Amino acid sequence: MPTSQFIFLLLILIQGQTMAVTEQADEKCMPTRCRNHGPTIRFPFRIKEHQPKHCGYPGFDLSCTDQSKLPVLELPFSVNVSVNKINYTSQTIYVSKPHGCFPRLFQNLSLIYPFQFAIDYDYWYSYRKMYNMTLPLSILDNRTFGILPLNWTKPTCGKCEGGGMYCRLKNNRSEHDTECFDMPKLPTKDPMRKLKVAGLVLVLSLFVAAVVAIYLVYRSSKIKKEDQVKITKFLEDYEALKPSRYSYADIKKITNQFQDKVGEGGFGTVYKGKLSSDVHVAVKILNSVKGNGDEFINEVGTMGRIHHINVVRLVGYCADGFRRALLYEFLPNKSLEKFISSDHERRSLGWEKLQDIALGIAKGIEYLHVGCDQRIVHFDIKPHNILLDHKFNPKISDFGLAKLCSKEQSAVSMTAARGTVGYIAPEVFSRNFGKVSYKSDVYSFGMLLLEMVGGRKNEAAQDTSQAYFPEWIYNRLDQGVELGIQIEADGDTKIVRKLTIIGLWCIQWYPMDRPSMKVVVEMMEGDGGTLTVPPSPFGSTNPEATRGTMGGRPFTSELDVISESESESETE
Repeated sequence: MPTSQFIFLLLILIQGQTMAVTEQADEKCMPTRCRNHGPTIRFPFRIKEHQPKHCGYPGFDLSCTDQSKLPVLELPFSVNVSVNKINYTSQTIYVSKPHGCFPRLFQNLSLIYPFQFAIDYDYWYSYRKMYNMTLPLSILDNRTFGILPLNWTKPTCGKCEGGGMYCRLKNNRSEHDTECFDMPKLPTKDPMRKLKVAGLVLVLSLFVAAVVAIYLVYRSSKIKKEDQVKITKFLEDYEALKPSRYSYADIKKITNQFQDKVGEGGFGTVYKGKLSSDVHVAVKILNSVKGNGDEFINEVGTMGRIHHINVVRLVGYCADGFRRALLYEFLPNKSLEKFISSDHERRSLGWEKLQDIALGIAKGIEYLHVGCDQRIVHFDIKPHNILLDHKFNPKISDFGLAKLCSKEQSAVSMTAARGTVGYIAPEVFSRNFGKVSYKSDVYSFGMLLLEMVGGRKNEAAQDTSQAYFPEWIYNRLDQGVELGIQIEADGDTKIVRKLTIIGLWCIQWYPMDRPSMKVVVEMMEGDGGTLTVPPSPFGSTNPEATRGTMGGRPFTSELDVISESESESETE
């Protein structure tokens, strides 16, 4: 059962219990109505068919008949009137005449105690002679008066000799004419009632909270067990292949009890470890809270089959209960992000070395796209995921978001957009720009190239008035203006121009306008003399925009159509 439905049922239980407590407090003398019609009936009145005598005074009995929706008051001499309204503050009832008229009903009543006429008028002799009684003119006039107000007086009550109480009306002269009965005991409010109800609600709320907590713990444990079963099955199939498997105890020994931390992020923490005196490794301890085991399976399954100089080698892994870790070859110079984010570090490498690093990254991505049994789309190419060895050779790392697909398919089927904001291709956000494919990695590589050139990530150049750097540098290329990038050696200008043009080709808005990584490698290995500036990726978003040329030849390609689910991006 889903958590929301479970909590909803418990809340219904609490509401039912609270209503039960309230209903138990109701008594027979509580205010009521005749079939939900007419005025509220409460002490000193009672409904004689449904309520005990002690719920009202004698003479204040009302009846609920099938013929009338209003309560009926029985007066002496079998005079019955309908009660339209009761004002308990002024002690007035408003009665309506039945089929006959009031004078004919009241002609034998000189006094109708405990009820008296509420209107004090002069008497009219002609009507007194006709009906032998004293009534106001407005009462006698059928045409103008249909409701008669009557006041009531509280009866005089005392104790009976044999116990109980008697109540004598004003026209009674003797106690012997009265009937002894128990005085009404009105419902009293229990001063502890609210406290009792609040206590019960508190107990039930604590019970619900405890049950929900137990359920969530059970559900979390169940999900983790399902993940463990999934990983165990994967590892059984993977057992005959390298890399090696280590226990958690081995991991603690390799990292010397996690003494040397070299990095940390949402995925977990990275420690430097040692397999032997001369073999160092980077040990990534995965965060057990984040993810559902798919990223672990993805990374081990993908990197275990990759062998390329520009891809980080997976040395081993750990899947010991809920503890998971990945062991990579240790690269002492850390990530490319460290060198291109600092002008000093970038100048220390020089443009020749930066060009070599860019070419190595391009070859690594080309290998992922065409060099394996299946095409591997990385989906998270960025400087942070490019590691450098002791000779500054680049190696692509972090395959947690990678996807495998057949080489016969140009496009990739996936259930959720993925990547890091700033490097994600437009089609990953919206399928209006095309199908998700290996060309999405090309876009990310193009953004990485421009970041290497400008030494900044989505920031403004120094004299651009906060302009977007890729657009700023495109405009300068298009206008034939100096790029304004710091150059320290002869020939560096050509390198900067070549890397910029290739980067701009790679970030074309539509996938079909971008080159493949094979073409990118060819352009980077050339001298760049034949490269032309591509169409602006920042202007029109028309897919039929004019194509440029790369390396002196026109470029266009089409992608296979795939079916994909729409989702929000998974961003860092």
